[in-house]
This record gives sequence, structure tokens and C-alpha cells, in this order.
Amino acid sequence: MELNQLEYFVVLAHIKNFTKAAKSLNVSQPALSRSISRLEKDLNIPLFIRDSRKVNLTQYGQTFLTYAERILQELETARQDITNMAEPDSGVVNLSFMHSLGVYLVPELLKEFRKIYPKIQFRLSQNHSFLLSKQLFKGESDLCLCSSPINSEDIAWVPLLTEELFIIVPSTHPLAHRSSINITEVASEPFITLKPMYGLRTKTEHIFEVASIRPKIRFEGDEIVTVASLVAANLGVSLVPKIPGMEHLDIKFISVDNPKCTRDIGLAWYANKPLSLAAHRFQNFIIDKFNHE
Repeated sequence: MELNQLEYFVVLAHIKNFTKAAKSLNVSQPALSRSISRLEKDLNIPLFIRDSRKVNLTQYGQTFLTYAERILQELETARQDITNMAEPDSGVVNLSFMHSLGVYLVPELLKEFRKIYPKIQFRLSQNHSFLLSKQLFKGESDLCLCSSPINSEDIAWVPLLTEELFIIVPSTHPLAHRSSINITEVASEPFITLKPMYGLRTKTEHIFEVASIRPKIRFEGDEIVTVASLVAANLGVSLVPKIPGMEHLDIKFISVDNPKCTRDIGLAWYANKPLSLAAHRFQNFIIDKFNHE
């Protein structure tokens, strides 16, 4: 088995077409076909189901893809670490994070860190919770800033800070003059929330379940500021953290005194994969920063 066979296999697995994959790899289609055939012969299993227009992975191919991507990612990490040995203050960190953290927390952390290590570069990925966990497992992310531990023994997670979640209402709403409420006081209100794949949506559903409330969901969005803007337009109420970008909106933030509504923000990484020196330095920087705050 050769390294380029793994590279060809991964590209073909994602593109699912020999002609397009060969063009992407800058090799001839017959050369790609021969490489894949040799790989299947070496493994003694069929990796693809072929037809005239496209190819699809077999169940063996789907399993092998996970390992092939991990091998290639490990090789890239090794290359980076060897480069870092020559230039110890350089390297690349693959950082993923929740949408809302891109507004304030991530830019602040990167700005402070790069004052110390200006040669370390970042590849950033902003996504919802479901994809964030997949990126960690596939080795596409070294570190992930997310709202709750990912439920897996292979993922390590440390809490960094706790954010309060507020009920937000239009400034003309009957509850707008209140400083705090019980969550049951908005049980009959039309509710605006994030889509189901987001961690904040999961947290919201848990809070309502504890309070025996079935919210009447009016709209599901992708951004907290979008949700808040729709609340300002008098389309409903929501449960969100207070983040930058909401100051100009005509809404009121109301604390929830029962149950207490908060979410934890933490740092996650794949525990079975060694971090590059650059990623390890950023990991230590973040943990030390919040330990001292």
C-alpha cells in the first residue's frame, strides 16, 4: 500500500466520479483507476460500487475512509511538527467554534495569542454542534470551542466560562419591565429559536422539558442575532445569551430565576490524537487564561 493510493482513495470517495477526481488530482483517469484497483487488491475488499456515472463507497469503503483520512491527517501533523522543530514558534492550528463565539470570544483569543506567537497561523471553521463533533473525529479540527461536552470517551472537554441565558422580548411586550421571570411565564408565547443541530437549541429544549413546557416554535434560525432581530420585530420571544451585535435592537433582556438558565463554554479536542506543538500551545494559552479569570 502506497501513500498516494490513500490520497487518491480519499479524493475519489468525496468526489464520487473518476473523471472529476482524476482532474482534481492532476492524474489520468486510467492511472487513478489502476491505483484504486491495486488498493482494493491489497486490502482484498471492494471499496467502491461502480456504475457508468458515479461511484459510491461500500460499507468496507466507508470504514476504510475514516482510517485513511486519519492517517493522512497524522502525516500532516507530523510534517508540521518537524517544521516546528526548526521554527518552534510557528505552525498551524485548526480551530473550530460555534457561530455565536465568532462574534466576540474567538477574535479576542486569537488577537491575544498572536501577540505572543505571531508566526502561528490558524485555519478557522465556524459551524453548528453536530458538524463540530464530526470535524474533531475526522481530524479536521485540532481544537473546538463549543457549548457542552461532546458525548464520547474519545473527546476531552474542559469548561472555560459560564454564560447566562436570558429571555428576550420586544421592548413593547407586557413583560419588558420585569427584571426576572419564571420560565413558565412565556409558556404560551410564540418562540423563536435556533435549528435543532445547534447546542443552544438542545439546551433550550432541555430547559423547557424540565419545566414541562412545549414551546410554540414560530421560526428556527442559524444565528443568534437573527433570532434576536425577529424578536425585535415582535414575532415572538427567545432564550439566548447576551452577545455583541444585539445592543441596537429594540429588545429587553430578562433573567430567568426558575430554573436558572446558563450554558457552559469549553474547549474540546480528540483525546486519542496527539496535538501539534502549535495546537498544544494554543490549548495551554486558553486554559491558563480562563483559570486566572
